[in-house]
Amino acid sequence: MGMLADKVCVITGGAGSVGLASARRFLAEGAKVVLVDLHEEALGRAAGELAAPRGRVATQVCDVSDAAQVRSALDAAVAAFGPIDVLFSNAGNAGHNAPLADYPEEAFDRTLAIHARGAFLACKYGLPRMRDGGSLIIMSSLAGVRGGVGTNISYVAAKHAQIGIMRTATKPAAVRQIRVNCINPGPVDNEFQTGIEVAMSRILGVNVTEELNRTIPLKRHARADEIAGVALFLASDLSTYVTGAVLMVDGGLMS
Repeated sequence: MGMLADKVCVITGGAGSVGLASARRFLAEGAKVVLVDLHEEALGRAAGELAAPRGRVATQVCDVSDAAQVRSALDAAVAAFGPIDVLFSNAGNAGHNAPLADYPEEAFDRTLAIHARGAFLACKYGLPRMRDGGSLIIMSSLAGVRGGVGTNISYVAAKHAQIGIMRTATKPAAVRQIRVNCINPGPVDNEFQTGIEVAMSRILGVNVTEELNRTIPLKRHARADEIAGVALFLASDLSTYVTGAVLMVDGGLMS
């Protein structure tokens, strides 16, 4: 039997690279997975790529910043498979890169809504729908523990906020032996991160990707499946005494 045998796992941002990689790892360990994402077409492609046995994968379209949609998606997950064992709040956007004085207010508001409000709604509506002893995982970032270079204030602020939400949720969830933790990756080799680095490179006048790889002790970006491996650890019974943690998965960048 796998580490997640018949556990119900909900992954927001499930059609993205880390979400999809996590779904693969969870399915390989016996889980039933609900992919949640903003676009139906992307969800359909993701579910097709997983090629899971019938009855092991479901999809739900949802804007994670919208309370009614979050409630509806989580209710649908419970209706499909039963109470939730693992909720991976992974949905996000790249924010906007611009100097502080020129930063668009609407971009700031939208990024906070997706990351911070999204994590808050996952906790608010997810925890009551979870089985005792479950795991709630919030995808934060290296940007959640450092200030960055000042070109993406909304992303940095939102990622800091997610850690605060996690720490606030930890004690109430612990009454039911539910763990709440953050994963804080450094740069990941995927389309999401590439877009951020291209925008930063344009503003700063340097190749940010090359600079990062020179700075990271392991000299490379992470693979999506490496982040998914940490999500699997937190989802499984290997982490039954881990809660309130900020797990840095940054190749040693913060060391």
